[in-house]
Amino acid sequence: MSMQVFRNSAKPLIYIVTASFFLWLVFDLSGLSGGSGVLSQTSAGKVDGQTIEARYYTTLVQQTIEEQQRTSVTPLSLDDIIQIRNQVWQQVIEATVLQREYKRRGLVATPAEIADAIENFPPPQLQTAEQFQTDGQFDPLKYQRWLASGVGQQYIPLLEAQYRDQILQSKLLRVVTADVYLSDPALWQMYRDRSEKATIELVAILPRRAIADSAVPVSQEEIAAYYKANPDRFTRPATAYLSFIALPRATNASDTADAYQRAVSARQEILDGAPFAEIAARESADSGSAANGGDLGEWTRGAMVEAFDSAAFSMPLNTVSMPVLSGFGYHVIEVTSRKGNTATARHILIPIEVTGVHRDEIDARADSLEELGASRLDPAALDTAASALQLPVGTTPPVQKGTQVQIGPRVMPDAGAWAFQAKVGEVSPIIEIPSGFYLFRLDSIVPEGVPPLQAIEASVASLVIQEKKTAMGRALAESYLKRVREGSTLEQAATALDLPYRKLGPFSRVEAPVPNPVLTGAVFTLPIGEASDVLDTDDGLYVVRVLERTPADTADYRQGLDEYRTDAIRRARQDRARSYLDALQASAKIVDRRDGLFPTSAQAEANANSALGQAGGI
Repeated sequence: MSMQVFRNSAKPLIYIVTASFFLWLVFDLSGLSGGSGVLSQTSAGKVDGQTIEARYYTTLVQQTIEEQQRTSVTPLSLDDIIQIRNQVWQQVIEATVLQREYKRRGLVATPAEIADAIENFPPPQLQTAEQFQTDGQFDPLKYQRWLASGVGQQYIPLLEAQYRDQILQSKLLRVVTADVYLSDPALWQMYRDRSEKATIELVAILPRRAIADSAVPVSQEEIAAYYKANPDRFTRPATAYLSFIALPRATNASDTADAYQRAVSARQEILDGAPFAEIAARESADSGSAANGGDLGEWTRGAMVEAFDSAAFSMPLNTVSMPVLSGFGYHVIEVTSRKGNTATARHILIPIEVTGVHRDEIDARADSLEELGASRLDPAALDTAASALQLPVGTTPPVQKGTQVQIGPRVMPDAGAWAFQAKVGEVSPIIEIPSGFYLFRLDSIVPEGVPPLQAIEASVASLVIQEKKTAMGRALAESYLKRVREGSTLEQAATALDLPYRKLGPFSRVEAPVPNPVLTGAVFTLPIGEASDVLDTDDGLYVVRVLERTPADTADYRQGLDEYRTDAIRRARQDRARSYLDALQASAKIVDRRDGLFPTSAQAEANANSALGQAGGI
């Protein structure tokens, strides 16, 4: 069946996935496939010298956002959107690098190969489409009739793009993995690594724990010298410094009284004859039990919060309690059975939350907060809002790029992402979390690099201390080993020097409880019963003795050799393919110019006003 037949025989079909549209945009709209493209020439960046057009990139981002929003029950946050932007950027890099590699190797997907794939290997989304089902199973004949009929015209180019890319990737990876070969000795080694088991006793001398900080004096001269000699160790991401004001949404006495009254009303409905399950499903904030009519099943005394437990194990059976207050709110409880320390009950949970007049008051203050200070380029807007609403201005801990803002125990969504799009002095939109409303101001940004010594002196001192501890730890380890050589057991010597001692195993090389290659190598080469020398590794010092080792079963290996060989080669090819693709991306020269593509709301408004002003002056 020719490609022309496909193109001439379709109407829209909604089951084609967004990924197909993404690939079509990449290779047919953007100009990456060698055509001129139809989008703006403004650059989002470059991949190996090839320009990634801004409109093309932002179109992909917007489409991905819309697709994810359709499947999300809540609006996407700015953090979510930033993640999508980065994911799409990585997809663009991968697509561009792969296209260059296909071209370099002379790989092509012919129209006949693409047509054959579309005809005989429909995408999973089509295989599950209702119109292609017969008795609950995919019906190839229905699919073939669809291909030959007038259905799907505008989606055929998307299928072509999807299959073209899959065929090219398949050809590339076949070339890359064609020479993967595992000899019999290599297969046996792999099998033995998974099958041979060892049981050991182990003493770990971890200098950071074994040596007290007080035993390691450090001078200012040592700190300065270490800082000067190791600048690469102190490179920090860009760091933002923020001020903020918070409008709490805390409950008060009226909210508590309202929750109590709701709980009393729910109880009264039940006493008046309404089914407990019906009221629980309608009123209870405990969604897990509410779906089951409030049923909590059976639990043991102590499993619930104290107030609930105390009431449940003292109230009469099959009666409906007055509201019981816990940290979760008010509970209306009915205990249906109780024996010893176990009980079965159901409950209705009414949370204490901001309601009524109090909620209206807080919402009005939040509106004022937004009107006075939100989304402004003027740094004084935050102070104006704070003064008007009598709110204190606080500062956050330093925020590194790629992390979230944390104020006490609360993690602020979106604020960290906003900070690295904002201009110094800019005030954020209102950021709302369950406990309140927040406004942030970007006070300053320290660019990526090595901070001055005075800013990170404590971190430098910590590394100097650790280096000294390592040297002292080696001396301690040699003292420990001397005791063992003089006749002490590993456990006795460890007890004498207050070092941790453990027995571990049985375990294999690939599932070692301490994932340290030096230690694992010693465990499977030492003679049984012989203590090792001090094993000096990057993460600590160890002394180990092998108590028992169970060899791999050669008979079992020979019996399953063919199956094992097939599986091992498959995994080796997957590893080779993954490493190859990772190396392609790692070697690409990436220029990322996306910072200016997504202005904050304050910046967008200022740009729009500027544009209007310029237009008015024409």
